[in-house]
Amino acid sequence: MLRLNRQQTLQQLPAEWPDSLLPHIQQSLAAGGRKLVVLDDDPTGTQTVYDIPVLTEWSVDVLATELSNALPAFYILTNSRSLPAAAAQALNREIGQNLLAAGQRAGRAFAVVSRSDSTLRGHYPAEVDALAAALGQDVDATLIIPFFLEGGRLTINDVHYVAEGDELILAAATPFAQDAAFGYSASNLRDWVVEKTNGRVQPAQIYAVSLEQIRTGGPQSVAQQLISLPKGSVCIINSVSLRDQEVFVAGLLAAEEAGKQFIFRTAASFVQARLGLATRPILTQQQLDMPPHGGGLVVVGSYVPKTTSQLAALLAQGDCTAVEINVAALLDDNSRDAVLQEAAQTMASALAANQDVVVYTSRQLITADTGAESLAIGQRVSDGLVALVQGLTVPPRYLLAKGGITSSDVATKGLGVKRALVLGQILPGVPVWRIGAESRFPGMPYIVFPGNVGDENAVANVVKALRIA
Repeated sequence: MLRLNRQQTLQQLPAEWPDSLLPHIQQSLAAGGRKLVVLDDDPTGTQTVYDIPVLTEWSVDVLATELSNALPAFYILTNSRSLPAAAAQALNREIGQNLLAAGQRAGRAFAVVSRSDSTLRGHYPAEVDALAAALGQDVDATLIIPFFLEGGRLTINDVHYVAEGDELILAAATPFAQDAAFGYSASNLRDWVVEKTNGRVQPAQIYAVSLEQIRTGGPQSVAQQLISLPKGSVCIINSVSLRDQEVFVAGLLAAEEAGKQFIFRTAASFVQARLGLATRPILTQQQLDMPPHGGGLVVVGSYVPKTTSQLAALLAQGDCTAVEINVAALLDDNSRDAVLQEAAQTMASALAANQDVVVYTSRQLITADTGAESLAIGQRVSDGLVALVQGLTVPPRYLLAKGGITSSDVATKGLGVKRALVLGQILPGVPVWRIGAESRFPGMPYIVFPGNVGDENAVANVVKALRIA
C-alpha cells in the first residue's frame, strides 16, 4: 500500500513515553562538555534550532575559534548536495581533518553529525564514510535518522513516509525519489541502505531501534540496543514525534557514556533533540528588526512540485513584481548576459519603489543523461541567480531564498556570508538567519525556505506577513 491514513496509523502505535526528557538531556550535555558540530549539505538543516551560528568557511583557525566559545553547537554549511560524489567526499575529508586539528588547538571535545535531506536525497554513504575516516573515529555503528516533524517525515517499522495532509505516502512513491542525481526505489530504510551502498552493507548488518522500544522501554531500552550493536553495523531509528527523539537521545547519551561511538546521518529534528532545545514560537516581523522602507526579495530556484505550486500562489496575489528567468536562455551563452541584465534592471527599479520582488526560474526542468551532468546544469542556473544578487544596488528589507542549493549559493556567493546566527523559524521548518557583519548587507534577515516544506500558500503567507503595513 502506497498510502496510509495518518491519524489511524499513529493511533495504532503505543502511547508516547510519558515524561519530558529535555531537562535530563540538558544536564547530561552540560556535564559532558562536548560541542556538537553539524555538517549540513544544504542550509535548510537549521530549520529546528535557534541561537546557533552557521559557518560557511572551515579553516582550522575559524573552527578553533568556534570550538572555543561557550555556545553548545555550530553548523558548517558544506552545500555538498550540489557537488558530484567525489567532490563531496573530498570536502568531508577536508572538514574532518580540520576539525581534528582545531579540536586539539582549542582543547575542546566535539561530536559530529552529517545532516542531510529528510526525503533521503544526498551523498550517502559517500559523505559519512569520508567523514568517519578523516576523523579517525573507531565508529561502532552508523545511525540513520531521517525523521523531521515539521516536514511530516516519519519512520514507522523501519519504513520512511512523507505526510501530505492526512495521508502518509511511501518516500519512494514521492517526486523526491525521482531526483535526477539522488533517486531511489526503497522506502524501507533497511532496503534503502542496501540500495545506496550497492550491497556493501548486507541486510544482516542492519538493525533498528523500534517505536515499541522507544515508547515502552524508554531510554534504558534504547541504550541497551545501541550498546549491543555489532561493530560496523547500521541502525535505523524509528520516530514520529519529538518525544520519540528525546527518548532516543537520552538512550544515546547513555550509550556514549558507556564508551560507544557513533556517526550520524540525520535530518533536522535529531539536532534539536540532541541539543535539548524546546520548540520556540514562530518569529514575528518585529523580532526580525527590518528597516521601515524598501521591498523584500524572493529568489526561487527549486524545481520540486511543491515549490512550483507555492510560487503560483505567490504570483496569484498580484502584489509582487515578478521576474521570470528563462532557463533555456540562461544556459545559452549567446543570450545569458542579456537575460541577466534585463532581470537586474527590473529588480532594482522595483526595490527602489518599495515593491516586493520575486525572481524565479522558468518551471520546465532541464536535466541531462547522468546525475553529475544534471547537477552541473543546476549549478549553472544557480550561478545566474547568484549573479543577480551580487549585482543588487538597492538593499532588500529581507531576502527569501527557495530551495537548498539556491539558498546556499545566494548566501555564500551572492551575499558573501561567512557566519550567520539562526534566529529561529518564520514558519515551522523554515529558518531565518541574521547574516554577519562581513556580508553584503550586514544584519539583513535571510530566510532559508526549503523546497519541500510548507503548504501551497506558505511562501505567499510569509511575504504577506513581512510586508510593510
